[in-house]
Amino acid sequence: MDTLIERCAGIDIGKDEVVACVRVPGLRGRVKTTRTFAAFTGSLEAMIEWFVEQGVTAVVMEATGSYWKPVWYLLEEHPGFELMLVNAHHVKILPGRKTDVLDAEWLAELLEHGLLRGSFVPPAAIRELRDLTRYRKRMVQAHTSECQRIQKTLEDAGIKLDSVASDVLGVSGRAMLAALVAGERDPVVLAELAKGPLRRKIPALRHALQGRFNEHHALMIGMALEHTSYLEASIARLDDAVDALFAARTREDGVPFTRARDHLDTITGVGKRAAETIIAEIGVDMTRFPTAAHLASWAGLAPGNNITGGKRRSGTTTKGDVWLVDVLHQCAWAASHTRDTYLAAQFWRLARRIGKKKAATAVAHSILVICWHLLANDCDYDDLGGDYFTRRNTDRQRDRLIRQLHNLGYRVTLEQPA
Repeated sequence: MDTLIERCAGIDIGKDEVVACVRVPGLRGRVKTTRTFAAFTGSLEAMIEWFVEQGVTAVVMEATGSYWKPVWYLLEEHPGFELMLVNAHHVKILPGRKTDVLDAEWLAELLEHGLLRGSFVPPAAIRELRDLTRYRKRMVQAHTSECQRIQKTLEDAGIKLDSVASDVLGVSGRAMLAALVAGERDPVVLAELAKGPLRRKIPALRHALQGRFNEHHALMIGMALEHTSYLEASIARLDDAVDALFAARTREDGVPFTRARDHLDTITGVGKRAAETIIAEIGVDMTRFPTAAHLASWAGLAPGNNITGGKRRSGTTTKGDVWLVDVLHQCAWAASHTRDTYLAAQFWRLARRIGKKKAATAVAHSILVICWHLLANDCDYDDLGGDYFTRRNTDRQRDRLIRQLHNLGYRVTLEQPA
């Protein structure tokens, strides 16, 4: 095979040490040299100095957990290297020949011949945003778990507050829970703590708040309320940090991140926080993905392509960015509950044929494609309307309705209006 990169290096990364292999031209062909370095910053800097001495221009490494990140970040500070991060599943060595040294040499040899395809590594600003949004997601999930734990404890105590109040942790619910923790057990007194529209349900609240709430339940509810308050404060801090990052950052072409977020916010079912999460996962520079199809394939929302012997097998979606897929599915379900919108029409049109779950995946794919076009063209979303599929082919719609009436036993005569 032809040598495409004269001086290259492959790195096998572990938690405590890294093995680097450098391939350079020699007097009698290609020469490879392999060294082992500790995973400490000082040792990694010595490895980089060795790369510079050898005239290395390209470096490849596997995406191994989070251990690749400190190595990548140090190499990123040296503009003379062309870095490539590859999926470990794509570069597996032959069985029975698996060692760190052989892995490093195998990576360097594949890079030398141009046989590797790099993964998407976002720039520093997007990496910071990704850390914030992912941590916020975990905080929201923890808050939801605490709310469920409170409801479970109330159910154990025979308190049916969630059967009357739509939000147990609303203003009225928190006041009643605080009173229960403080020692109040009279359902009449507790029901009088209701605020606003909930006061119309005071008779039902008196029955719902009558139970066997004791000190054990008070301890559990009190700790859960303290935890939810802490989580809410943490989520608010993360929201402020995300807002500050968006306000401070701009793209390389001068377009602010806030404008990109506002573009995505115009999509049906996509809110401000969802738009921030999408940008955190895919970035704002769509030149990294040649087409919207490339982005959908990277995210794991494109149909699988599995054809053998002329027969098409399973077309399930591939594995991709689970954080991105999760938020896109949430947006798809939100879009399905809107009125007179293209995405809602697409969802219900597909749900009748393939089911709601697969329809949500298809709509999530459409939302991601829309995101690519909005970010690539720096524009807002223009909805096609809920009647798009009817307007797209009026003859087909007419024939379908006539066929349904014929099946019901009616004879139909069509007449064009004057």
